[in-house]
Amino acid sequence: MSALSQPIAFKPLYQQRVWGGRTLETQYGRKLPDDGQPYGESWEVVDRPQELSVVNNGVLKGETLHNLWTGPEREVIFGPGLPDNVQFPVLCKILDARERLSIQVHPPADVAPSLGGEPKTEMWYIAHAEPDAVLYVGLKQGVTRESFEASLKDGTAEGQVHQIPVKTGDSLFIPSGRLHAIGAGLLIFEIQQNSDTTYRVFDWNRVGLDGQPRELHIEESLKCIDFEDVEPELKPADSQVLATCEYFHVERHPLGGEGEAPSLKNPKGRFAIYSVTRGEVKCGKYTYKTGAFFLIPAAGSDELSVVPVEGGTAEVLQTTLPVQG
Repeated sequence: MSALSQPIAFKPLYQQRVWGGRTLETQYGRKLPDDGQPYGESWEVVDRPQELSVVNNGVLKGETLHNLWTGPEREVIFGPGLPDNVQFPVLCKILDARERLSIQVHPPADVAPSLGGEPKTEMWYIAHAEPDAVLYVGLKQGVTRESFEASLKDGTAEGQVHQIPVKTGDSLFIPSGRLHAIGAGLLIFEIQQNSDTTYRVFDWNRVGLDGQPRELHIEESLKCIDFEDVEPELKPADSQVLATCEYFHVERHPLGGEGEAPSLKNPKGRFAIYSVTRGEVKCGKYTYKTGAFFLIPAAGSDELSVVPVEGGTAEVLQTTLPVQG
């Protein structure tokens, strides 16, 4: 087996957030950088100028995702027919929301350039939900742009946004323009376009880690919100295809149980990113626990399989990119 066909894992990049916590330690046994500080995000696969994934294993250890994506071995690792983006086109995160996030929106592609931002479509997989956890997604029936603007002025915006009770295993697709917020008590795997543009429209009158109110972007948000996006629904927890769009395709695969597949491979000749949502899996010579992310290169698509450890059961998300042409 070629050295470039082996699984690739990256060093997580942890981000402090006022709404975060320490669940990545208690749930996944990770070591966070600073004791006692709230960490809301772990960037698992990222190629951005300020935050860059670095390979954490094998012969490519120390290499950056950006160099792999733009380097001479690009097709060996990622396969042919993929987008010719300057940066790797998706970003994978784990979000630890101990408090609810701001109500926010990401700019659609036809609006983003005029605002100096980047479009961002994403999907969420609920890796763990506390009892009574909710998501805030889209608008309630009967809400108009005018009533929403009025609610921002009098502090009642929460009553305009659709709330959905969620449980572990649920998932949700969030196209650019969809108003949304994550509620408290949720651990979420997020697959998104490679973008970091977020416009906060309401933040529950909260202050940031510096003790000051966090910046809002009301004018920008109102230009981005899809006011016809009313009461969207979750994907059921037993769905296989969780999200598919021009930017990514995400599937859920239970492995090893009765009636379930014993193993999983990449689509032939293509790379895939795997996120372990339950159990423990082996791939090549490596073992990955719940919460781990790893990439199987295109060169390993025929040889490597994802299998549960020691005949147990597991579940993974498989993320791939649409092939061009």
